[in-house]
Amino acid sequence: MRIVAGDFGGRRLKAVPGMATRPTTDKVKEAMFNIIGPYFDGGQSLDLFAGSGGLSIEAVSRGIDRAVLIDRQYAAIKTIKDNVAVTKAPERFEILKRDANRAVQELAGRGEQFDLVFFDPPYAQQKIVQQMTQLRELKLLTATGRIICETDQNAQLPETVPGFEFVEQRNYGITVLTIYAVGRD
Repeated sequence: MRIVAGDFGGRRLKAVPGMATRPTTDKVKEAMFNIIGPYFDGGQSLDLFAGSGGLSIEAVSRGIDRAVLIDRQYAAIKTIKDNVAVTKAPERFEILKRDANRAVQELAGRGEQFDLVFFDPPYAQQKIVQQMTQLRELKLLTATGRIICETDQNAQLPETVPGFEFVEQRNYGITVLTIYAVGRD
């Protein structure tokens, strides 16, 4: 697993030990960023189920100013910290050991807003549509915000989600990428 492109491109990343998380493959990560970027001119990203932190680190490497990474597992938080250290730019990352729902409430209380939100929850615990709605209701998304969901084929995310515009869905083996944009009111 590595950082594919940008300022930190080519640097190796660690995976979270054990079977509780599954890292995004370099192939899927590269495809994802080709769809949503591939490069950014600033902004903030949020990863609610950060795992190894690879998606947020890739986003910062490609021009996102700051990333907030959330995970509730100790092993994931330790791995994220190790991977952020590889960037030599720790000030561009905020790492929080929290449940995703608690973290969302905390970020809303701070008045945060995000341009990119990554959803890669444990496949058995997906509540992506409800969490997208919560992010919008709490005003955590910029007007041009995008939601990037990585799921398995069983998730079957809908094309129609109130408050969002469906952008694209692509299959990569067992992995499905679904991308939404904040809808225009």
